[in-house]
Amino acid sequence: MRTRFTLFLGIFTVMALSNAIVPVLTSYGSGSSLQGVIYAAYFLGAFAFTLPAGILSDRFGRIPLIRLGLAITVTSGLFLAATSDPLMVVSARFIEGTGAGLFVAAAMSYVNADPDHVPMSGWLMAFMNAGFVAGLLMAGWLSLFLHRPASGILLFSFLALIPALTAFFAREPAAPPARYPAGTVIRFIGQYRWLWYSAIILIGITGVVTSLYPKFSGAPSDVLGFWISGMSVVTIAAVLIFSHTTLPPVATLRVAAILMGIAVIISFFTPAGFLLIGALAGVVMIAQMAFLAGIPRFQGVIMGLFSTTSYLGMALLPVIAGIIAEGIGFSAAFCIIALCAATVAVTIGRCSCITGDLASAGHAGEHTEQ
Repeated sequence: MRTRFTLFLGIFTVMALSNAIVPVLTSYGSGSSLQGVIYAAYFLGAFAFTLPAGILSDRFGRIPLIRLGLAITVTSGLFLAATSDPLMVVSARFIEGTGAGLFVAAAMSYVNADPDHVPMSGWLMAFMNAGFVAGLLMAGWLSLFLHRPASGILLFSFLALIPALTAFFAREPAAPPARYPAGTVIRFIGQYRWLWYSAIILIGITGVVTSLYPKFSGAPSDVLGFWISGMSVVTIAAVLIFSHTTLPPVATLRVAAILMGIAVIISFFTPAGFLLIGALAGVVMIAQMAFLAGIPRFQGVIMGLFSTTSYLGMALLPVIAGIIAEGIGFSAAFCIIALCAATVAVTIGRCSCITGDLASAGHAGEHTEQ
């Protein structure tokens, strides 16, 4: 039970800290492109470290990576709260992202290796998105009332100390270290490439609307926090509901991609579109994790790749959308991102050829909660 406490509270505080800067982005950068870089630097750091973290967790265990990731999160958050220089902010966000990459890859690997992985993944994603909500709302409100943009960042840096300390009491069953056949990572990248592509685009879209809206809408930080957090609230509901269903992952992802493109266009006209994007993001994440849980071995590297591609989408798409918005307008940025979602609906069907193998392989390995 103490391990689950560390995982769930850890992912809550890590995600809350990552989003605490969003309602106050305009205090750290005046242009859409700089705001996009600040926002994306975190995900670039996570992107760089999630795959190595997944490989190392298979080799040396998940708990050491969880401890290290939380320690980096606390340290970088405190540094970020103490600086407003754009270069230092971008650097701190990158370092914060490396800590998140280490933690998230190890935590997802732990959960997906559990025999009860489907509801466990639902709870993990629920706490993740609850963190997104808390970070947005608290940072927006604290900035408004205390007139200090870094108030929310400081709050969640201190809260992250709790799972960072309890992580030293977390345990996992002893298991022989995984030994990868030559070319394992490359084979997984190629074999599941369209699943990875869906993660880049569909998860990245949530980052696009989050990073574009402060400049696009011109709304105050508390209003931004309300609408963007609403996206995460409905994601929580979606992951908890969808994690108890047995819908086919590939077909689900195809429908979700089409609806995601429509939701992006809706969000251009009204922030209510965030709610649809949030619900679809929850469905997408559970469908992707359910698909990958059927791979019988090397969950560390598999979840490392999943986290890596998700973070790649969150790192690249907001920057690209910000450049497009500054160059040819916000309407073009929203339309191009919607078209990207439509391409997933076309390509995800190429994963169908391996779903039968996944279903027959089952999920190997026993994993007992301490």
